[in-house]
Amino acid sequence: MDLMNNWWLLASGISLISATFLWAYILKHFEFSVAYPVTAFAYVFGMLAAIFIFHETVSITRWIGVGLIILGVLFIAK
Repeated sequence: MDLMNNWWLLASGISLISATFLWAYILKHFEFSVAYPVTAFAYVFGMLAAIFIFHETVSITRWIGVGLIILGVLFIAK
């Protein structure tokens, strides 16, 4: 029964349920062809986490890749 007292597991479950409801809301209000490519921003957030949380150095080629992802999402969202 230690699983029932694991707060990390509870928090991850709540996060997953919240993300599911948020995704359902987004799909209800936006076209899928616009909403789905926006999920590519996860790579941008991953890069920021690498820098600010894990204190990694990021090469210029990765910055170029992130810039292209942002440009692509902006083109699709317009």
